[in-house]
Amino acid sequence: MADLALTSVDMFENFNDVVGLPGIDIHVTQRGYLFVTDDAAQLPALKKAVAQYQAIGIPGAEYIRTDDLHKRFPFLAPQALGATFNMRDGWLSTHEATYGFAKGAGDAAFFMKTHVTDIQTDSQGVIAVKTDKGTISTRLVVNCAGPFAGVTGKMAGLDMPLRTVRRQKAYIKTDHPDLPASAPFTVDLVNHGYWRPEAGGLLCAWVDPDEPESPSADELPTDWDFAAESIYRVSRLNPFLEKVADNLKAEDVNVSAGQYVYTPDDKPVIGPSGEIEGFHLNCGYWCGVMMSPAAGKRVAEIANGKMDNTDNPLRYSRFREGDFEKGDTFLK
Repeated sequence: MADLALTSVDMFENFNDVVGLPGIDIHVTQRGYLFVTDDAAQLPALKKAVAQYQAIGIPGAEYIRTDDLHKRFPFLAPQALGATFNMRDGWLSTHEATYGFAKGAGDAAFFMKTHVTDIQTDSQGVIAVKTDKGTISTRLVVNCAGPFAGVTGKMAGLDMPLRTVRRQKAYIKTDHPDLPASAPFTVDLVNHGYWRPEAGGLLCAWVDPDEPESPSADELPTDWDFAAESIYRVSRLNPFLEKVADNLKAEDVNVSAGQYVYTPDDKPVIGPSGEIEGFHLNCGYWCGVMMSPAAGKRVAEIANGKMDNTDNPLRYSRFREGDFEKGDTFLK
């Protein structure tokens, strides 16, 4: 995962060189990710995480204790005890990044608003992709369908152990003077609430560990109280948000929903399926866009023979081989 993340950050930071086109701004914003707690029992896990980051070659990871924490991030509540932080972490515009990769893809053809209805196979594997606008003959298909990856796999005869879960987020429009506009992405490790600045306001959310599986991505209703619950949770260690909430109107709040996809070890699957010749995978992500450039590169290198799949620890066959386990991490 670190190999993919570090390579992806390099590619995002040098995006114009990667796609071979000047002038594409994907708005990379590197203000860091701050994972903070007021629970003393969690501090050893934070220290261990930073030691692990350093051991596997992730530069810039810090463990920050109380005094320095409040000096550097004065918006935090007084009870905050410690945090991990890496200034190189951040966010970007996924719309511009997607279209930037597409524009830099040379002679690649894109079939927009085209619905795949079947993946056809014969005794030698994949033979064609059937769509509502015609059939595309091919011996190679990459399933990178996000929350539709399970459905797409079944079209080819592959039943993958994927769990698809709804995740919501709330955009809060505000110009309140107490909003720390240069703050990092901040996560409360006790109650799973998180927030970050966004143009014209902020984004906030929380991860419900009991959220049920939602196999259909066609309709994703939002919960009427999600924004209020998110603000309540985030405010615990970020009390400025209570002042922001005092002046909010209904039209200042917008809640949207998407989906994360989980595998048995919470890591994506990349490379050939191993069961259907020509059917490759790039799916099973909860961390989505963060690793997309390096993951796409690895898929391509395995497909064209530049990388041996046995050297790929995220190969799909790891589940059959029993060569997998969930990482020891507080990032749930």
